[in-house]
Amino acid sequence: MDTDGDGRVSLAEYQAWMSYAFDRMDRNGDGVLTPDELPGGKGRAITRAEHMVKLAATFNRQDTNRDGYLDARELAAPPQK
Repeated sequence: MDTDGDGRVSLAEYQAWMSYAFDRMDRNGDGVLTPDELPGGKGRAITRAEHMVKLAATFNRQDTNRDGYLDARELAAPPQK
């Protein structure tokens, strides 16, 4: 996840890593997961942009010290609500 090897994970690194599932499910590569591409073939369509916003929100909740990066402790912590 830490692609630049600085010992911490930036938002961009987090989003890139966490988007692997979206990219694999987006079979036609149009940047939108339609219901037929979602697990179970159900649900509302989601765009890549919406997905990135959700990832940013998760990242920001996990960044408990608010330094703009996730360290090993923050990454290992249970999901923050």
